[in-house]
Amino acid sequence: MTAVEDVHPPNLRIMTIYGTRPEAIKVAPVIKAIERTEGLESIVVVTGQHREMLDQVNDMFGIVPDHDMNIMSASQGLNQIASRVIEGVDRILQLEEPDAVIVQGDTTTVMGAAIAAFNRHIPVIHLEAGLRSGNISSPFPEEANRRLTGQIATLHLAPTPTSRGNLLREAISERDIVVTGNTVIDTLFHAAENLEVQFDDHRLERLRREKEQGSEQRVLLVTAHRRENHGEAMVSIGNAVADLAEKYPDLLIAFPLHKNPLVRDAVMPLLESRENVVLLEPLPYPQFTKLVGLADLVLTDSGGVQEEAPSLGKPVLVMRENTERPEAVLAGTVKLIGTHRQRLVDEVSLLLDSQEAYSGMANAVNPYGDGHAAKRAVAALRWKFGDGERPQDFTG
Repeated sequence: MTAVEDVHPPNLRIMTIYGTRPEAIKVAPVIKAIERTEGLESIVVVTGQHREMLDQVNDMFGIVPDHDMNIMSASQGLNQIASRVIEGVDRILQLEEPDAVIVQGDTTTVMGAAIAAFNRHIPVIHLEAGLRSGNISSPFPEEANRRLTGQIATLHLAPTPTSRGNLLREAISERDIVVTGNTVIDTLFHAAENLEVQFDDHRLERLRREKEQGSEQRVLLVTAHRRENHGEAMVSIGNAVADLAEKYPDLLIAFPLHKNPLVRDAVMPLLESRENVVLLEPLPYPQFTKLVGLADLVLTDSGGVQEEAPSLGKPVLVMRENTERPEAVLAGTVKLIGTHRQRLVDEVSLLLDSQEAYSGMANAVNPYGDGHAAKRAVAALRWKFGDGERPQDFTG
C-alpha cells in the first residue's frame, strides 16, 4: 500500500512595489510580516523614484529588493516617471507572475504600478487607501494618484475609519475594505524601541546630548517639499522661518532640505546666514525620527509627518490649505495654516508663547495607529485569498 503524500497548496506570491522613502517607511513592516507568514512568498520591487532616501529605509529593515528599476534621471517629468514605471513594472510582472501586488499611498510609482498590474489581471492591494483632500489638484499629483488607484484596487487597506468612509462614499464595496491603522506607526515604534541613534551632524548630536542632560533648548523642526508649494509659496516659507529666527534668537530651527533644487534655491539664500537655523541634508529615517522627538513643534507640508509627530506628542502646523489626513485636525494634534508669511509666524509664535495653546495640541490623542497595522494588513490579505478570518477593523 502506497502512502499518500501530503499535498500543500503553493505559496501566495505577493509582490510589493514602491519607489520613495515615505512608501518604504510604510511598506517595510508589511514586507517583514509577509516574510514571517507561512504560505506567503515576498517579492520586493523598487522603482527608485527616490534613491538614497529609499535605500536608507531598506537598509534599516534589512530588505534586499528582488528587482531595482532605478528609473530616475535628471529633470524628469511626471509623465516620464509614469511611463517608465508602467513599462518597467510590466516586464517584471510578466517574469514573476505574482498572485497579488501591494502598492502604498499616492506616488506616481503607486499609480503606474497599479495600472500595470490591473492590465495583467493581477489583483491590486492598496495600502493606506481612502485618504482624500476633496481637491483633485491638491496635493498634486497625489490626490489623483490615490483616486485612480482606488478605482482599480481589489482590497483597500484603509488606515482609519474616516478613510473607510471616503471609500464607501465612492461606491467601494464594504467587503473590499479593512481598516488596519497606519503602518507608519509600526515603523515609528520599531525605530524608537530598537535603534540607538546618533546624529551625523555635530550640531544635532550636541543638541541630543544636551537634551538628554536636561537642556530646555526649544527646537522648531521645519520640512517643506510639496509641488504645490514650489515658487512663491516656498519663498514665503523661507521668509517666515527667517522672521522666526530673528524673533526668537534662543530658538533652534532645524530644517532638513529636500533634494529638489526648487526647494533649495528658494529657501537657502534666506536662511543660510542665520546662526540659529541649522540647514541639513535629508536625514536617515532613524535620525529624522529622533529629531522629531527632540523638537518642541513641527512646521511642515508633509503628509507622513502629520501622522508621525503627533504619535510623539508634538504639535504639527501644516503649511497647506487642505489635507487628506483630516483625522488629526479633528483630534487637535494638527492645524492647517497655509503658506502666508505672517500667518506662519503668528501660528508658530502662539505655540511658543502660550503654554495653554501648546498643551492643547501636544496632549491630543493621535488617531492613526497602535503599532499592529502590518499584522492586520497581512491577515486581511490572507482572508481575501480564502485563508483565515477577516481581521477586526482598527477603530482609532
